[in-house]
Amino acid sequence: MKWTGLNELREKYLSFFESKDHLRLKSFPLVPQGDKSLLLINSGMAPMKKYFTGEVTPPHKRVTTCQKCIRTPDIERVGKTARHGTYFEMLGNFSFGDYFKHEACAWAWEFCTKVIELPVDRIWVSIYQDDDQAFDIWTKEVGVDASHIVRLGKEDNFWEHGTGPCGPCSELYFDRGEQYGCGSPTCGVGCDCDRFVEFWNLVFTQFDSDGQGNYTPLDHPNIDTGMGLERLACVVQGVDNLFEVDTVRNIMQHVSRIAGIHYGDDPKSDVSLRVITDHIRSTVFMVGDGVMPSNEGRGYVLRRLLRRAARHGRLLGIQGSFLSEVCDTVIQENREAYPELVQKRDFIKKLIANEEEAFGKTIDQGLQLLNVMIDELDGEELSGENAFKLYDTFGFPIDLTLEILSERNMRADEKSFHELMRQQRERARAARKSSDGEAWAGSKSLLEELPATAFTGYQSMQEEHVAVTAMVSGGEWAETVTEGQEAILVLESTPFYAESGGQVGDTGTMTGDGFVFEVTDTHKTHAGAVFHQGKVVSGEVRVGDRVNAQVDVKRRQAIMRNHTAAHLLQAALRRVLGTHVEQAGQLVSDQSMRFDFTHFSALTPEELRRVEKEINDVILEGRDVTTAEMPIDEARKLGAMALFGEKYGDIVRVVDVKDWSVELCGGTHVDNTSKLGLFKIVSEGSVAAGVRRIEAVTGQGVLEAFDQVNLILTEAALALKASGTGDMARRAAQAALELKEKDKEIERLNNRLANTWGESLLKNAKEVQGIKVIGAAFTGANADMLRNLCDRFKDDGSDLVAVVAGIQEDKGTVSFACVCTKDAMAKGAHAGNIVREVAKIAGGSGGGRPDRAMAGGKDITKVDEALNALTGIVEAQLSK
Repeated sequence: MKWTGLNELREKYLSFFESKDHLRLKSFPLVPQGDKSLLLINSGMAPMKKYFTGEVTPPHKRVTTCQKCIRTPDIERVGKTARHGTYFEMLGNFSFGDYFKHEACAWAWEFCTKVIELPVDRIWVSIYQDDDQAFDIWTKEVGVDASHIVRLGKEDNFWEHGTGPCGPCSELYFDRGEQYGCGSPTCGVGCDCDRFVEFWNLVFTQFDSDGQGNYTPLDHPNIDTGMGLERLACVVQGVDNLFEVDTVRNIMQHVSRIAGIHYGDDPKSDVSLRVITDHIRSTVFMVGDGVMPSNEGRGYVLRRLLRRAARHGRLLGIQGSFLSEVCDTVIQENREAYPELVQKRDFIKKLIANEEEAFGKTIDQGLQLLNVMIDELDGEELSGENAFKLYDTFGFPIDLTLEILSERNMRADEKSFHELMRQQRERARAARKSSDGEAWAGSKSLLEELPATAFTGYQSMQEEHVAVTAMVSGGEWAETVTEGQEAILVLESTPFYAESGGQVGDTGTMTGDGFVFEVTDTHKTHAGAVFHQGKVVSGEVRVGDRVNAQVDVKRRQAIMRNHTAAHLLQAALRRVLGTHVEQAGQLVSDQSMRFDFTHFSALTPEELRRVEKEINDVILEGRDVTTAEMPIDEARKLGAMALFGEKYGDIVRVVDVKDWSVELCGGTHVDNTSKLGLFKIVSEGSVAAGVRRIEAVTGQGVLEAFDQVNLILTEAALALKASGTGDMARRAAQAALELKEKDKEIERLNNRLANTWGESLLKNAKEVQGIKVIGAAFTGANADMLRNLCDRFKDDGSDLVAVVAGIQEDKGTVSFACVCTKDAMAKGAHAGNIVREVAKIAGGSGGGRPDRAMAGGKDITKVDEALNALTGIVEAQLSK
C-alpha cells in the first residue's frame, strides 16, 4: 500500500463518496446545535441525529462528512498510553432511507482496495452472528474470502441504545502482522491484542426496537458508517499510534523543540509530550468553534485540557507560556480542511495564551500549598477540606489535584470535596432566589400548556378589542381579578413584545369596560404563549373581557434604538477588531444596550474611538433598516449573521441595515439609522475569559450621559480647587505630584522607624545554639513595615532568625514575616518552615523560601503565645 498523508486521506475519502452521489457537508461545530444531550460532538453520527429521527429533512438523501470530535471519558489515560486521545476526526457516509447494505459494503471495499490500496489479504470483516444477508453480500457480491469473515455476537456487532432505530453492523479490520499479536493460537479478529485493528464500522439501521427484545423492520432502513481518520492514517502510514501520524507528529515535534527534548528518549517525558500534543489539538478546535473557558460544562472541559497541558509543559522544564506558540503548527497542519482556523488564528492564540498565563499565576501558589499539605499528611489521603481550599482559593481543579496525588500514590477524599462543592452551590442558589422568583416559576409552569400567542407588535404598538383568554393570580388560574391585585393576563393576540433574544419585555396599559391594567413586564412560555405581568389599577378584569392593549410607545422606541445599535456595534467591532468577534450575549433595554462579544484584550482608547465613529457615521448617513421573513437557506446566502449555538426554524426573520449588517433577529428595530440620534460607549470591560462587554446609549441616553459627565467634571474641579473644568488637568497633575512626595516621605519615616525598632530588638535578642532569635509584634504595622524590618535584620549580617508580627485590630488578623540570615540557614534554619509553625498557633498558615517568608493568622489573641514558641521552634530546627 502507498504511504498517504492524513490530509490527503481525508480528501480521498470525501471525493470518493462525492463520486457516489453523496453531498459533502462541512464538519459541524463541536458545540452541538439544538441538542442538549451532549456537551460536545463525540461522533460523526451525533450531528446527524435530527436527520435520522426525521426531525429535520436532510439536505440530500446521501451525505458524507469528516466530523471533528471530542471525547473525554478517558482523559486521565491520555498521555499515559499512546493510543488514547481526546480529539479525533470521524469519516462517515450516510444514507437516509436511500441505499442500504449492498452499496455500503461494496463502496467500503472499493475505497479500501482500489483507492487507498490496502492489501486484500490483510483486510478482515466482522458481521453480526445472525446477519446471513451481510455474509452473502460480502462473499457473493463483493468477493471477500469467507475465511476472512468473522461472526460476532450482539455485544460487538449490533448497534442498539434503548428503544428506537437499531440494527446489526459490520466492521473492517486490518491485520498488522504476527509481530503485534499475543501469540495465542486463538488470536484473531476480536482479540484484545494489537494485531487486528478495527478501522471502519458500517451500521445497518433496519429495525425499530421496543426495548423488550422485539424488533420491527423499518420501512426505510438507513446507513451510518464511521471510520476514524487518525486510525486509518496509522494503518496506511504503517505507524503504531496516532502520535506518529504525520500531522500529529509535526505538532509533537514543535513541542519537543520548545522543551529541548526528543520523543522516545524518556518514558516520563513522552507522557507529557503526548498530553500536550493531544490537548492543544483539542483546544484549538474547541476555541475555533466558540467554546470559552469557564468553570462548568464544555467551558470547563476546555479549561481542564489547557491547564493539564500547561502543567505538563512545566514538567518538561518549559518556562513561561508556550501553548499559543504551538497553536501555529496545529493551524498549519489543518488549514486546508478547516480554513476558519486561519481566520481566527489571532483570537485562538490570544485566548489560549491568556488562559495559560492566568493559570500560571496561580499554579505556583497552589502547588506550593499542595506540597505543604502533602508533607503534613499522616496517611495517604488528602482531606476534602484541603482539596476544596485549593480549588476555592487558587482555582486549582480537583482533577489536577487528583492527578498530582496519583503520581505520588496518594488520593483525596473526593466524597467530602464534592459535598463542600454542593454546599457552596446551594448557598449561591439560595442567594439568587427570592419569593418573587419562586412565584414566577410556578406561574410560568402553569402557563406552559397554553398555545402560542400571535404577535402584532412589529406593525403596531396598539391593538383594540382583543380578548383576555386566561389569567393567573397568586400562582393559580383566575376568572376574575380586582383592583389592587397582581396578575398575569394572556390575550388572543398582542402588540407587547415578550422578553427574548436579549431584548426586554414591553410595558404599557390595558383598558376595558371600567378597568385599567398596568403591564409591568412581558414574557412568553417555551410554546410561545405571551403573558403580561402587572396589576389591576382600577376596576375588575374577567376572562373573556375585551381590552385595548397599548404599549408604552416612548419606552419601546428607546428599546428599538438600542437594539438596532447592537447590530451596528457588532458590525463595527468586526470591522475594527477582526472577524473573530461574535456575539456572546446582549441585553437591550430602554436605558441602554449591553453587548458581550468574543475578544481577548481590552479595547484601546483608539479602538473605542474608531468603533464609535463608524457607528455614528452610519447613523448620520440615515441608512434604511429593513426586515423580512425568509427560508433560513436564503438568509444564509445573504450572509446573515446568526447567534452561535442558537436553534433557528426553517423560516427566519432577517434585519438588514443597508450595506452595513445582515442578522437573524426576532427583535424590534427602527426603520432608519438616523432615528438613533447619536451613539456613545459608556463602558468597556471583561466579563469572562475571552469575552468583553460594551455598554452604550443612544438618543436621549447620550444627552443624559453627557449631563452626567459634566456634573462629575464640575464636582471634580471643585474638589481639586481648580478655577474650572479646563484647569482640572493641571491641578490633577499637581495633586498627584504632591501625593507622590508624601508617599516618599512616609517610606523614609517607615525605614527610620524600622531602624530604630531593629536596633532595640537586636540588643535584646535571645540566643539559641549560637543563633540570635528575635520575636516581636507591632500593632498597626503593615506588610511593608514588616519587610523593612526584615531587611534591617538581614543587613546586620550576624547569625540571626527573626519573626515580626503586624496586628490589624480592625480586621482581627495578623501578618507574620520571618527572615533567616545566611549563617543561620547553614545551621538548619528555614524561614518558610519557621513562620508556618508560628502562624499555626495563631490559627493561620503560610510558608516560603528558606531566607524569607510570610504567613497570616486569624486569632490576634494568640500572637504572644505564637512568638513565645519561636525559640523552641528554632531550636527544634537547629537540632535536626
